[in-house]
Amino acid sequence: MDDFLVRALIAGIGIAAVAGPFGCILVWRRMAFFGGALAHSGLLGVAAGVLLGLSPMLALALFGVAAALVIAGAERQRSLPGDAILAIIAHTALALGLVVVSLMETVRVDLMGYLVGDILAVSDLDLIAVTASLVVGLGGLYLLWRPVLAIVVNEDLARLDGVAVGRTNAIMLMLTALVVAVAIKLVGILLVVALMIIPAGVARGLARTPEQMVLWSMAAGVLSVVSGIGASLLWDIQTGPSIVVTAAILLGVVWLPALRRS
Repeated sequence: MDDFLVRALIAGIGIAAVAGPFGCILVWRRMAFFGGALAHSGLLGVAAGVLLGLSPMLALALFGVAAALVIAGAERQRSLPGDAILAIIAHTALALGLVVVSLMETVRVDLMGYLVGDILAVSDLDLIAVTASLVVGLGGLYLLWRPVLAIVVNEDLARLDGVAVGRTNAIMLMLTALVVAVAIKLVGILLVVALMIIPAGVARGLARTPEQMVLWSMAAGVLSVVSGIGASLLWDIQTGPSIVVTAAILLGVVWLPALRRS
């Protein structure tokens, strides 16, 4: 195979493997829109990275972590509902990103590439970033697995059991931001949440335990990536959207029998 295709497959499989488990956590905690807020903030990170001369993926990661901390801090105040705060931050950051990009007259930014992804243009440096996110993301999740499950079941009981809820939540938010930043390269700002949530939805229809759900989400994500890249090459369509559509088809295959029985 051509080198670009090998890099795309390696990066796609790595991103899917780390996005699935974090998608499960977002589903369990009903925080899907948090991932969307991070994704929408990504364009501002890209623009800031271009202005500062940083690698786009590095800028996405740094800005994503900063945005996660801002969102976590903003949600602590009670004057507005959490979903309203997320919507305000997400769309304000997206609008600021578009304004900054439009003002950079001497620099050309591939907006479509960042909005829907460009996995076929993965470089060796991008592969290093994907590998780092895989190690850091899954390693952090492994170390925090029991506290995270305790918080998912009941946050108040977890706090009584001695779980450092605030610290655990902050670390998980930052790790999620890192995963979102890397996954944007695969499916873009508009579809990155779908890459995390849909495989988790597939896994929920197949798993009996949290650990099984994590493994099934990884498998569903990898299958979606491989099939989506194949469909993109076969029919000459956008790779990121084809990956998400493939994942949605898997979701339908898993859940349609259950819907018919109900």
